[in-house]
Amino acid sequence: MTTMNISLPDSLKSFVDEQVDLRGYGTSSEYVRELIRKDQDRTRLRGLLLKGAESAPGKPVDKAYFDDLRNRVHRRAAG
Repeated sequence: MTTMNISLPDSLKSFVDEQVDLRGYGTSSEYVRELIRKDQDRTRLRGLLLKGAESAPGKPVDKAYFDDLRNRVHRRAAG
């Protein structure tokens, strides 16, 4: 693991300290790592949504689609 130092104004440092205490993080680093992971997830999701919006329309998804999908999953799980 590598180290990164950041500078925060007093108001943000106080906020981080409060969040660490309130949310049960052991350190401010744990809190910041969690924020970064959530931001990565949001960025990935946004990319997938944009990719889907730019793609050609697919078949409509209806009850039959989900029934078939469920059946395939059950068959695969049964071996």
